[in-house]
Amino acid sequence: MTEARQRLGKKGEDAACAYLERKGYVICRRNYRCRYGEIDIIAAKGGELSFVEVKTRRNLNFGLPRLAVTYAKQQKIRSAALFYLQQENRHQQMLSFDVIEILVEGNVARLHHLPHCF
Repeated sequence: MTEARQRLGKKGEDAACAYLERKGYVICRRNYRCRYGEIDIIAAKGGELSFVEVKTRRNLNFGLPRLAVTYAKQQKIRSAALFYLQQENRHQQMLSFDVIEILVEGNVARLHHLPHCF
């Protein structure tokens, strides 16, 4: 991954965290990695734990950012989430798998939160 893409991804994740916090979420972890995969953001609100995938794009040349969260990617996120729950002993937890897509056009960024989408 190029440095410019890494910076764009980090900015997107920062914006997603700020958005979630404004909506009352508490950020538990960022960039959680384990042998099963990575989860961009793990956040909690109202007794529910949300596993959030963030997709940031500069244009729509490859379609909406959410379309990059393929079935295979969803399965990796689920596996990593189950591992996280086991490690943190949080078995009796309400769960949500969300996507936050961010489209950056010039100086304007549009964020769209898709809760419970997979």
